[in-house]
Order: sequence, then C-alpha cells, then structure tokens
Amino acid sequence: MGKSKTMRRVSLRNILAHKLRLGLTVLAVVLGTAFIAGSFMFTNSLSSTFDSAVSNSFTGVDAAVSQKEGGPLLNAEMRQKLADDPQVGGVNMESSQTVVVANSDSEAFQTQGGTSALVPYYAPEDTVGQPAELVEGNAPQGTNEVVVNSGAAEKFGIGIGDEVVVVHPDKQDRMTISGVVEPAIEQGSGLTLSMDAEGFNEAYGDSQQLRVAAAEGVSADQLVDHLNATYEVEAESGQKLADELSETISGALKFVNYFLIAFGLIALLVGTFIIANTFSMIVAQRTKEFALLRALGASRGQITGSVVMESLIVGLIGSALGVVAGIGLVSIIKAVMNGQGMPMDDSLGLSASAILVPLVLGTIVTVVSAWMPAQRAGAVEPVEAMRTTESAAGSSLKVRTIIGGLVLVLGAALAATGALIDAETTLRAVLVGVGALFVIVGFFLAGPAFSLPIVPVLGKVFGAPFGAIGRLAATNSRRNPRRTAATAFALILGIALVTAIGMLGATMKTSISNVLDDKLSADYILAGPQSGSFPTPNDTADKAREADGVGEVLSLSMAPVAIDGQASLDYGPRFQQSMVMDTNPENLFQLDVAEGNVNFEAEPGFIATTDYAAEHGWQVGQTYPMTKAGGIGEAVDAKLIGTFEPNQMIQGFAINQALVEELVPQDALTTQMVGVNAAEGTDLEELRSNLEEAVKDLVVVQVATGEEYASESAGAIDQMLSILYALLALAVVIAVLGIVNTLTLGVIERRQEIGMLRAVGTQRGQIRTMITLEAVQIAIFGAVMGILIGLGLGWSFIQVMSDQGLDEATVPWGQLAIMLVGSGVVGVIAALWPAGRAAKTPPLEAISS
Repeated sequence: MGKSKTMRRVSLRNILAHKLRLGLTVLAVVLGTAFIAGSFMFTNSLSSTFDSAVSNSFTGVDAAVSQKEGGPLLNAEMRQKLADDPQVGGVNMESSQTVVVANSDSEAFQTQGGTSALVPYYAPEDTVGQPAELVEGNAPQGTNEVVVNSGAAEKFGIGIGDEVVVVHPDKQDRMTISGVVEPAIEQGSGLTLSMDAEGFNEAYGDSQQLRVAAAEGVSADQLVDHLNATYEVEAESGQKLADELSETISGALKFVNYFLIAFGLIALLVGTFIIANTFSMIVAQRTKEFALLRALGASRGQITGSVVMESLIVGLIGSALGVVAGIGLVSIIKAVMNGQGMPMDDSLGLSASAILVPLVLGTIVTVVSAWMPAQRAGAVEPVEAMRTTESAAGSSLKVRTIIGGLVLVLGAALAATGALIDAETTLRAVLVGVGALFVIVGFFLAGPAFSLPIVPVLGKVFGAPFGAIGRLAATNSRRNPRRTAATAFALILGIALVTAIGMLGATMKTSISNVLDDKLSADYILAGPQSGSFPTPNDTADKAREADGVGEVLSLSMAPVAIDGQASLDYGPRFQQSMVMDTNPENLFQLDVAEGNVNFEAEPGFIATTDYAAEHGWQVGQTYPMTKAGGIGEAVDAKLIGTFEPNQMIQGFAINQALVEELVPQDALTTQMVGVNAAEGTDLEELRSNLEEAVKDLVVVQVATGEEYASESAGAIDQMLSILYALLALAVVIAVLGIVNTLTLGVIERRQEIGMLRAVGTQRGQIRTMITLEAVQIAIFGAVMGILIGLGLGWSFIQVMSDQGLDEATVPWGQLAIMLVGSGVVGVIAALWPAGRAAKTPPLEAISS
C-alpha cells in the first residue's frame, strides 16, 4: 500500500514537473474530443431549433385537415361548411407557392440558403395558430397586393408602395407591397410574401390542407374525431403532426451527427498516434529515472501503473477541456450562422451524451495509447541507469517491418480485389474499406523501414544549400527512424484522406464534364438556378423560339405520369415523375439508337434505354398504359418507338410531350432545361445575346454552353468538397501539432548534444536551421507517403463507384503539388518554436546536465 501511494505521488510530481510536456500531450486529446463533443452539441442545438420552430408553427392548430382519397376538394364550399360547424372556431388554408421575387427592374433578390414563398394572409383575429403582427402599412387586398416579412424588408430594402415581380414556373406577376409583418416564427434569410386569403385562392386554387381551430370548450381530440366522423376528410391533431415532423427532422439530423462524429473520430485517431508517440518518447527519455526507481525497489507493475496513471490524468484533463472547447466551437458556429441569416436558438446543445461520450472516449483512447509505452517502461532494468537514453531506446526493426509489410500487402490486395471484382457494390466497398484499414495499420508498423531509404535522400536534397548543417540535419532524421515515422504518421493519415477525397471530387467533375460534352449536342442550354429547387419557367422554350437566329428548340420537362406503373423518378405512388420532351431528343442529346427511332416529330410515343426496356420486358412497337402518378384515372396507350444505349442524361425513359398532354394539363409539367441550336449561318455569340434578351423578363433563366453548364454543376461539387476539406483540416492541424510536440520533446532529449554543438562553435541560427530542416524532411516524407496511400485508396473507391457514372479516375495534380509545397511550409511553421528553444540552449549547462 505504501509503495503504491509513493508511486502515485511520483506520477503526480512528474506531471507537474514537466508542464510543457503535459500541455503538448493534453492538446492532442483536446482537439480530438472537442470535435466529437461539438458534433453532439451542434446536432442537439439544431434539433432544438427545429423542434421549437415546429412547435410554434402548430401552436393553436387543433386539427390539420387533408383531402381524403376520392373525397371532395377542400374548396370554398367545404371550407365554409367547416367554418359554420359549431365545434369549429376557425379555418385557414395551409398553402405555399415557391417563387422567385425580384425588384421592379427584374433583378432577383438573392436569399442564399433561404427560400422565397407566397402564402395566404389572415388578419390576427382570423388566424388559426400564431398570428403575424402587422407592424407597418395595411393588410393586402385582392390579387395585386402583398405584405412582406420584416426581416426581408430590412435586408433587401423593400418598402411600402414598392412594386415587386413575382416569378412562378409558368408565369410572373407584378404586385405592390401594402405592408410589413412580423411573423410569429423567425424566418432567417427567407423572403415571404402574403396575399389576401380570398385573392390567393382565386389566383392559385384550392389548398391541399386546412388548419382548423376548435370552438371554445371543444378539445383537439374531440374536434379531430368529429371532423372524421362528419365529413369526408382526413383530420389529425396538430400536436400529432408536430410530433411526427419533429421525429422526421430528428431522423434526418442523425445523419448530420454521424457525419460530424466520423470526422471527430478521424481527428481522435490522428490524435491517438500523437499521444502514443508522445508517451513513447517520454518513456525513452525517462529510462534512467525508471531504472533508478527499479533499483530502489519499484516493481515492473508499479512502473507500468505509474505511466498508466499519468495517461489517465492526462486523458481526463484533455477530455474535460475538449468538452469546454466543443462548447466554444458550437458558439462560434452558431454566431456565424446567425450572421448568415440562419437563426438558431440560444441552447448550447448540452446533454449527457455530449459530455460523457467525449469524456469517456478521450480518456480511454489516451490510456490505450499509453499502454505499450507503459509496458516498455516497466521492462526497464536497473542497469539501464548507467546507459544513455539513445542506446537504451534502440532495438531491431526486423520483426515490426515484416509484420507491417505483410499487413500492408494484405490491405493492398483486399483493396485491389474490391476495386476489380464483379460483385455487389456493398461487398466491394467493404473490401476496399477493410483494405484501407489494413494499409494504414501496415504502414504504421513498416513506416520506420520506409523512412530509412527515403528521408536521407530528402535530407540531401533540402540540406544541400546549407552545407554541413544540412548534412547534419539529414543524419539526425535518419538516426531514429521510429521517431521520424511516428512523427510523420499523423500527417500521412491527414494527407491520405485529403488526397482520396480530392481525387474523388476531380473524378466527379471530370465525369460530369465528359457526360455533358459527349451527350449534350445543343449549342446553348437555358435553365433556372441549379442550386435551388425552383424550376425553369415553363414559357422558356416559347421565349427562346422568338429570338432571332434560333433553329431547333427542345424542352426537357418532368410530368406526374407513369408508363406501365414505372416512372423516371419514383418515390411512391403519389410522387412519380417522368421525363418529357416536346420534339426530337437528338436536338439536345447525342443518343446511340439501338432499335427503332427516337424522333418524336416523326412518331409520338416514348423511348427507353436498352437495359431499362429489357428489365421491364418492353418491346419496340408495343403499346403500354400511361397513367397519372399513382395509377389515378384513365390510361392512355403509349407506344415504345425506339431504344438507345444507356445515357447519363436520360434516366430510364422519356415520353413525348404531346402524348403526355392528353393525360395531364400543360401547367402540370415542370421544365428542367431547354436546348437551343443555332439556325444555319447564325453567329453563336450573336445568338447568345439574342437569347439573353429574349429570356431577360423571366429573371431566373441563364443561358450557358454545355461547358459552362457543366462548370456550374462542378461548382456544387466544389462546395461539398470544401466542407469536407474544412473538417479534414482539423486532422491536419492535429498532425502539425504532433510534429511540434515531437520536435520539442526531441530537443529536450537532445539537450546535451545540442549543447555540444553550441560549445564547438555552432551558431544559434545554424541550430534553428538544423531543426527546421529536420522538420521539413519529416513533413515532406509524410506528404509523399500520404499522397501515395491516398491515390491508391482513392482509385479503389472510384472503381467501386464506376457503376454510379464515374469515369476513369482523375488525379488532381495541381492539388497534389500544393499539398507538397504546403507540407514543406507546415514543417517550417512546426519547427519555429522547437528550433527557437533549441537555439537558446546554454552550452555549458547542457553539457553538464
């Protein structure tokens, strides 16, 4: 018992005596756990914000009434019946039109992440739910007046009396702002116009849902039961809908949480190697100390336990600070989002899981990371007190290299097998994933052996301009391959991930560009914004035909119809959409015709890819029933006039618009894009100007070549990748701190050596240069190895995803060059403090210590 207490005191005193070492180790734990804690808190805060918004939106709504299948419409007659019911206190239409709003000069208001919508307006006394407060002006009247939400009025400078252009998919209207309202629910950067309810109904027809309030003395459940029993409608309580919506949102947010936690675990994984490396160096430096303790009677178990005790204290402190850092991280993110017009509530998202999971995980990771170094500490013999640290630390790399090489080869074989075999995508992805893990573990074990031939070469290249100091730096980097490889490994892991994702992004952009270049034959594409849900206005094709110099025009649309029960986009019976074209598809796309013909101008009908037709047993020349989405109503015969080879631009099949309009009205179609070819002899730049002038009044339509259209699509990929890179930057930051950590500990360990160099005349600047060159060599080694691993794993994953439309893997050479140069800069930055510390080493004091 006495010895145990003594060893605990030794552990505590050792931690307190080496504050710098403690701080560097704790920092690695803090960064890994901060991301995980922040992920939980941010998701909790998001969920709380959405729950609050949902709860507020259904406050005062006792029942939500929808049209029953086969039942009467929720028209003015039905609404009046409900309003006259003695158990009903009020009825409101629940409807919203997605629009684009522009000023009187047809310049669209840019809402960024927000939406633009037109909704019915009710006076506060007639509102079911929480009413909007009219803070300025008058309530809207008729179909030409609207009120605007206060946030949008302030942001876009919209005032009472201003004229705005409201753009719909099939038309646009000019309306006057009659007032400003303060909505009951904060709308962030969204722009909402509200029109008098009767005018809204007149302009846009009946709504699909009603909000109903109960009369005084009637409960929500009583009202719901009464409505279902009395009328042919489907009624549910507002609270039930709110709960269902909250549950759906929570389910969606789980993906966000998993996504963020995955990156947190990557950060913690990188931190794990840094922690393990740190404890290994600490154990090596304290060999004499442990040997003396063994000579004084400490057992192996007590030495091991003391190191584990230190790791436990470091893990607890680092994890606790990581939770605090996570709170700060979430506060910063929320402040940025509020500034960008995406308001969040005041909750920090604190919960038991957000605190305990990172606390426990960080502590366990730290203790596990220190376990092997602790075992080595316990194995120190008393005689080691008479040896130097360097000699005590050295041992053969043979066994480690053989095991690492075998694991590395196995991982590469698994990844290659997953990439090349013909099997299910899931199985191939699992093989590549397991192979990637084996490659990383194998390289960790064999890394020191890889560093022996590579680092000296890098040392000679980078050290050549610095003469003897450069050669000395190269010798130092080679002297301890374990330390060199361990220092570089965190950077290797971060660079490998960035390389693999960069390769995936480059391949996706190239694939999109190739598809559009190869398959789009039109001179110009006219389309709405790709980044939003607002479709291209339906009269875009008509406007384009009026422009001078236009030859062929083709409109690509989506319609709520199905052929033989199948649809191009099928999300259930009520959400079926099929591709529709109005003329010859070859005016827009390059199609490899397999059988029949694909020209709708010659024969109306539909066309399909060869594999889609084979899958559903369709034969060219045969007719199949075409119905509205969900098989509602009568069917129209549709003839399969031709098949073509699979094409990324046409999913499954496409139907002639003339045939579709026999089943659904033209305004049921939503235009996706319009292709335009120039008339013979027309200058393309002149045609572009004519088209831009023709569609100017449509506000949202852009005129682009196929290459420009592909570039805009690629922009969305860049935006997605920028988020991934920002998250991976955390792993790289941790890797940089790992280099700082190792260099600093190395300077402490080599204090006597550096003192000797200073004593024989080496200048401070030369010492700084030597340490900096060592750091640069290690960083470049890490970058080269990381790039090689990342390219291999990136290629494997791209091969697995080749069935999803990805072409041959594209290597982002420019990005790789930037990473190589950046790694050198990282080495210089990481060496600043350790090199400065080394340069200040007092020669005589260091020699005598």
